[in-house]
Amino acid sequence: MSDQNNSGSDRPNFLQVLKSILAGLFGVQSHANRERDFNKGNPGDYIGVYVILVLALVIGVFVVVKMVLSAAGS
Repeated sequence: MSDQNNSGSDRPNFLQVLKSILAGLFGVQSHANRERDFNKGNPGDYIGVYVILVLALVIGVFVVVKMVLSAAGS
């Protein structure tokens, strides 16, 4: 029973998940972190954070393009 409690505490926290996803996006993920993610991470956590990051990236690019186009038009 104590094994179950210990395994829950080994789960990556939000900052570790965020750092892992950013490292994966840039292609600099370490082998040890990748192993931790696959062995102890919850796939839902990674999917949720990834979707939020991709949406933020798309919205950011959209806003920058709109700003550049409006500046070029004036």
